[in-house]
Amino acid sequence: MFPAKHAISSPARRHCYNGGHLRTTLAPHLGDFERLDPVPFKFYPILGEKIGKNICLRGLGGDWHFILQFKITLGVVEMQLKPIDQQVIAVVGASSGIGRETALKLAAKNAKLVVAARSQPGLDSLVEEITALGGSATAIVADVSEFEQVKAIADAAIAAYGRLDTWVHCAAINLYATFEQTTPEEFQRVIDVNFVGQVYGAMAALPHLKRQGSGALIHISSVEARRALPYHSAYAAAKHGIKGFLKSLRVELRHEKLPISVTNIMPASINTPLFNKSRTKLGVKPQGLPPIYQPAAVADAILYATEHPIRDLVVGGAGQAISFAQALSPCFMDALMLLIGFQLQKTDEPKSEEAPDNLFEPITGFDRVAGDFSSRSRMSYSAWLATHPIAKWGVAATAISIMGLAILNVT
Repeated sequence: MFPAKHAISSPARRHCYNGGHLRTTLAPHLGDFERLDPVPFKFYPILGEKIGKNICLRGLGGDWHFILQFKITLGVVEMQLKPIDQQVIAVVGASSGIGRETALKLAAKNAKLVVAARSQPGLDSLVEEITALGGSATAIVADVSEFEQVKAIADAAIAAYGRLDTWVHCAAINLYATFEQTTPEEFQRVIDVNFVGQVYGAMAALPHLKRQGSGALIHISSVEARRALPYHSAYAAAKHGIKGFLKSLRVELRHEKLPISVTNIMPASINTPLFNKSRTKLGVKPQGLPPIYQPAAVADAILYATEHPIRDLVVGGAGQAISFAQALSPCFMDALMLLIGFQLQKTDEPKSEEAPDNLFEPITGFDRVAGDFSSRSRMSYSAWLATHPIAKWGVAATAISIMGLAILNVT
């Protein structure tokens, strides 16, 4: 939160953000204001009004109860993404889990697809399913830690369809171990796949999107881009890296006035085979921190982002709660992780460190969408509302009306 010395009292001061610089009509206070973190306004908006390319907000500033009126000139570049049935889409990490579910949903909507993963059997069975749906897909075996193999995915889209409209990057691996138990090679491998692989994906796709003057980069990270869990030092480091990388890239593209959408989708725990394939040093098979959500929730968010430019999407109400709590009080989240973060990531099923995993090489038997927690997984209603704005504002209006009526009845 803001230091008390920065509290702004009435009458409100007017500020403008333009091209990365804050300006104020009260010049003596400029230096102080430039050091303020604008995040709290994101969490306490009480009124917003869009006027052309300007957004006027009144924000409530938490414990200091000040009201700030400010105008943000975003330099917005108009983005118009094609309908899915007119797009060529690359889905990376498509052999199982979120990537596989996304590819199948895109195929059902008649997108032309390039699907990639390390597992040849997984890609073969996926292409068969897509063909059965009447869809079109080209499969490329690729390890995302190798740039030339990632570039080959984009090149295959151009060769097969003449263009590339959207890049969806889902590929990920995991290691369940304390930092002290993690070897340098294991840590580096997680970073190479989960972070550098995402960077390589954007590097491979971006020249094609820029050449045609539009498109979307959709990167699947994790709620751990905002809050790390124990046993995930390498995984969380990679996800934090994705967040920072995308923030920088997004502003650079806006500076060039390029209408390319950059989306960071951050799922909470999802019921995929990731937990079956992860290397574990816990002595047991790992699980996601409950509650666990269905892969379809993330796939639906991805489909939404292919047609609607959106910055960030957290999938799973628990993920949104974790993100919000982390922003409000990191110390509280540290205490919560100490209380539940260790034990709730463990199942009762023994699993040795020597059990097969996909950290360095693909393994067979898990080329499917769902993991082992289907009976416990749920849909994400918060993600559904985020991707259905009319319904979201309808719910908000209804809630406000009910609160208003309750207040009137009390008084």
